[in-house]
Amino acid sequence: MDAIGQAFADLERYFFNIEILRDTIPQLLPALLVVFEILFLSLLFSFIGGLTLALTRLVPLRPLRWLVGAYVDFFRALPLLLLLTYIYYGLGLFGSTTGLRFLILDPIPAAILGITITYSAYSAEIFRAGISSVPHGQMEAARSLGMNNYKAMLHVVLPQTMRIVVPPLTNELIAMIKDTALASVITTPELLFRSREIMGLKANPTPLTAAAILYVAFTLPLIRVAARLERRYGKGARPVGM
Repeated sequence: MDAIGQAFADLERYFFNIEILRDTIPQLLPALLVVFEILFLSLLFSFIGGLTLALTRLVPLRPLRWLVGAYVDFFRALPLLLLLTYIYYGLGLFGSTTGLRFLILDPIPAAILGITITYSAYSAEIFRAGISSVPHGQMEAARSLGMNNYKAMLHVVLPQTMRIVVPPLTNELIAMIKDTALASVITTPELLFRSREIMGLKANPTPLTAAAILYVAFTLPLIRVAARLERRYGKGARPVGM
């Protein structure tokens, strides 16, 4: 029992030091703003990119559909951590060697680009599944009313698709929040990176716990929102073959 008690005491001293927690959380709040910035822009660009990719897969040009499918499969398979490394260090090295300075990105733009590329691929599959879930008769009915394919897609199919894809897109947002921590590997000054800096100064890993508390406090309400959206829209999101 003494050994167990000592183990809990060590765990509290090194990972749950109240004094260090109290000092660290206010220092991490500016880093939380960086997370918001990366998250908002990545979310916006990835949803736009994903919808564009999904619609492109509907065009009759087979080579274009094949290219989009290859993009989606490749970036869904490539770990985000590696992609961030290639973008920040690889493109930076190539840009400095060739003189193409625009390829040398600061950490925050590099993080936004990497997350956008990866999550555009995931969003594309979500939107594609949502579009496929809308009965084909909806498109035929819109065409019978005189709409062309563009207007039918815009005014009939996409509004129903958005209702279907809300729950999975919310879950994707939650995953994206946690994946912003991967940006620390390219020196992005977000929560994990700053907490590791403070950990070095304090010679104590408790700042990592402070970062975890902020991540959970930020993410947990979104998990509840996602659950409500799934209950609200789930009955209307049953796939229907086209």
